[in-house]
Amino acid sequence: MSAVAPQPEILAAFEAAKGFMPVEEGLALYAAAREAAALGLPLLEVGTYCGRSTILLADAAREAGTVAVTVDHHRGSEEQQPGWDYHDPETVDPGTGLMDTLPAFRRTLYRAGLEEHVIAVVGRSPQVAKAWGGPVGLVFVDGGHTDEHATNDYEGWAPRIAEGGLLVIHDVFPDPVDEFTGQAPYRVYLRALASGAFGEVSATGSLRVLRREGPGI
Repeated sequence: MSAVAPQPEILAAFEAAKGFMPVEEGLALYAAAREAAALGLPLLEVGTYCGRSTILLADAAREAGTVAVTVDHHRGSEEQQPGWDYHDPETVDPGTGLMDTLPAFRRTLYRAGLEEHVIAVVGRSPQVAKAWGGPVGLVFVDGGHTDEHATNDYEGWAPRIAEGGLLVIHDVFPDPVDEFTGQAPYRVYLRALASGAFGEVSATGSLRVLRREGPGI
């Protein structure tokens, strides 16, 4: 996959947004998104959080004249709840006492000037996947890190990836010593490779990019 980078203002917006993706992985995601966007199909993200990675997908979609779709219930995944290392008190809604990352996400897109290139779906990934009707050029799996959630994301969305489209999985840690939230994404990655439906394109940090090479999941 050829090296490609967003404009400086897009990269600055990415770095300024709340989130956990390093720049190196963000650039790999952006390159994958630019390539997949050439298919003319939506780019779909599972796990919005505050929109850090959405910026990159949206900019790639804008360049290609397509759209980025991002799916999240915005109540935070397991490791983001109170008492966990990745909890951010600023994301708690004082009115409910629950996490609500939707306002931060909307501010992120507004500041990046990318609101019109994103469809934000507020809901649970498996439910949204069941209601989704068409193919996508890219699926970026970056939602819950339990085996249940990661498996549901894969089984719900991987079948939607068009021929030649890309499956991108974040937080893939082959060595348990390196991981911080569980190895479920790694197991999904191994399953995708073992299926014969996907072949690996690149590995950058904990980000894996795979291409659909055959039917199934």
